[in-house]
Amino acid sequence: MEMKGFEKLGEYAFLVCIVIAIVAGIAAGLGDFSTGWVALTLVILGVIVGFTTITEKEATSFLLAAIALTVASSGSWFLVINEAVTKLGTVINAIVFNIAAFVAPAAIILATKSVYELARRK
Repeated sequence: MEMKGFEKLGEYAFLVCIVIAIVAGIAAGLGDFSTGWVALTLVILGVIVGFTTITEKEATSFLLAAIALTVASSGSWFLVINEAVTKLGTVINAIVFNIAAFVAPAAIILATKSVYELARRK
């Protein structure tokens, strides 16, 4: 498969991840839903995106966004919304956590590539 094909695969993987993250987040927030297989699927798709989609030029922006998502997903910041609308904060937290589970492996791959490129240039 040529490089364009891999880039398309990465784009599709990204879109599928967003859909999975939202649907699984809603299911986890509203009911008793096991997220183990969902997380594994998101991690695998994140690896695909990390290797195929993000260019060196986009790496810094992607890594910054990944840091923001990781921070947002780690604090359960949205649970306070449950006081106004039952379970809405739980759903938002689950969606953000799922997106972070997808972005984290791609960020690790890009960070490793960046460190390698920096070391190689010296």
